[in-house]
Amino acid sequence: MWARAAWRHGMAGFLAWVLLAWAGLAAGELVPLDILLWPGGAPGSEGRSELERVRVTAAGERVLSGVHRPSVTGYVPRRGNGCAVLVIPGGGHRELWVDHEGHNAARILASHGTAAFVLKYRLARGTNSPYRIDEHAMADTRRAIRLIRSRASEWGIDPRRVGALGFSAGGELAWKASASTDAGDPGAVDPLERPGARSDFIGLVYPGRSGDIQPTTNSAPAFLACAQDDRKDIGEGLAEAYLRYKRAGVSAELHVFATGGHGFGVREGNRRPSGRWLERFEDWMADGGFAGGVEGAGGGR
Repeated sequence: MWARAAWRHGMAGFLAWVLLAWAGLAAGELVPLDILLWPGGAPGSEGRSELERVRVTAAGERVLSGVHRPSVTGYVPRRGNGCAVLVIPGGGHRELWVDHEGHNAARILASHGTAAFVLKYRLARGTNSPYRIDEHAMADTRRAIRLIRSRASEWGIDPRRVGALGFSAGGELAWKASASTDAGDPGAVDPLERPGARSDFIGLVYPGRSGDIQPTTNSAPAFLACAQDDRKDIGEGLAEAYLRYKRAGVSAELHVFATGGHGFGVREGNRRPSGRWLERFEDWMADGGFAGGVEGAGGGR
């Protein structure tokens, strides 16, 4: 009886947390900023002028493909906590599931005081794609992190508290960003090439290629989340990645939910425990000193 009552109390708190975040968006507190990473055209995409394709699922979620003009959509709170997160959607490097693995998380984070930026990156495994993951998708990821740091003062962000949150294929990019040694070029003509491109922390949510996650002693702190009923390389592989973080002496937190499968992301109607992982991510960011509560921030707990 007590356990059931406690569960109901916790679920009520979770629903209030989600509803406050969505209410903040509906009230117009967050105005998205769409910013091209290379206004004059991205290197490697010369001559590609066709528009990206958008399909809408039966659930009303948008899925993008054919990206040739990489960009970010920023959600910058009026009163932030100084933290920023680059949100990187997944889609197998063929598509971008930009709502439940992008904008939904970004809106909630921003309503709680953390600036969030959804990355639209080039897709290496699309039909007849000329792009490569390490060359083009990673160039987009690094450029986005540099962009955030280059405008940190304008957006009230601490350039030492810029993280990356990646889902599935986006998790591959987030991990690579955290492992980068690119410190930027202070003398670069392009001001966006001056800041460093390494993220200060990462969140990996059912990331692809978990075996590639090989932390060293100077790796960025990591938040890891997946479901036990995901495919083996994730449901078991992410636990193994956590152990590698532990052996390397790097701060990491792991959440393995009993159910959720692959791609649970952030959906308003997901009432399973796996639907509450973003709360845990925010708690982890606060506990690590990256983000915290902001008095007066929309949707604060």
